[in-house]
Amino acid sequence: MSLVRQDLAALPAYVPGRSLPGAIKLASNEVPYGPLPGVVEAITEAAANSHRYPDMGTVRLRDALADRYRVDADRVVTGCGSVALAEHLAKATCLGPDDEILYSWRSFEAYPIIAAVSGATSVRVPNLPDHGHDLPAMAAAVTPRTRMILVCNPNNPTGTALRRAELDAFLDAVPETTLVVIDEAYREFITDPEVPDGIQTYADRPNVVVLRTLSKAWGLAGARVGFLVAQPAVAEAVRKVLTPFSTSALAQAAALAALAAADEVERRTALVRAERERVLPAVRKLVSEVPETQANFFWLPLGDRSAAFGAACEERGVVVRPFQGDGVRVTLGTPEENDAFLAAAEAAFAL
Repeated sequence: MSLVRQDLAALPAYVPGRSLPGAIKLASNEVPYGPLPGVVEAITEAAANSHRYPDMGTVRLRDALADRYRVDADRVVTGCGSVALAEHLAKATCLGPDDEILYSWRSFEAYPIIAAVSGATSVRVPNLPDHGHDLPAMAAAVTPRTRMILVCNPNNPTGTALRRAELDAFLDAVPETTLVVIDEAYREFITDPEVPDGIQTYADRPNVVVLRTLSKAWGLAGARVGFLVAQPAVAEAVRKVLTPFSTSALAQAAALAALAAADEVERRTALVRAERERVLPAVRKLVSEVPETQANFFWLPLGDRSAAFGAACEERGVVVRPFQGDGVRVTLGTPEENDAFLAAAEAAFAL
């Protein structure tokens, strides 16, 4: 008899973006500008008390987030990145294989892992030809067994974004007994006014949860801080399944310092958005089918050529994120890093 669950043998491990010494890393959707002002100092100060447990309720951080996003504090839950909160939501909604978690595919590669670890059944709905979510097909796939739906907006790894009218219609079609989780990890990079802010637009619905992270635009990928906004009853249920003290004292201090530097976040995200506008036309000269993106990355739908393209870029000192059989995700970096990618990509396609 096995000591561990036998079904885990077939579960793929999460694969992070590779880091290679001396290479440009455009594989993990990180921002390239370093910690925000005040963050290192806040972490250093918090480290002096690291022999003490952190505030398990993350009261100061929760209140700061509630104030910034104009919601009641009892609707905010923090965790070890938004991906951990998605896992906690699965625990709070699903009991076993008779429960289903529905999501578009390809989307965030952690979603099938979250479903499997929770014991739920994955239901994948293929992306549209433009690499975005097929919301009508997702709505049609909902059954009485569907406990949770994950909607990634903008979608990771394709960068495509859902607009207000289609999201409105989708949410109206989903039963109120099914939880819809809108994952907005890349919200700060959106420029299209038709892509709604999930917190402002949908979080008042009883069956909607909005996920956000401080890993991307806020530069805290290494600190692991995410949060969700939900109705109080859902938020309370998630708190019950949280790993105790999962938001460390150093992470809380870093997050509070980052939130105090919101003006600098806007300046940095504006730089990324400007690079997106500059780089995408050049990329489309090499790969015409690159979809529109509202994130800090873009998608090359290279199919079976994905791994070879990634290897060719690595040989030229640029690390990207291939998903063999589907495509390659490329993070936007500094202008110099993006130029290095364009040169590597041109050389790779010339092979």
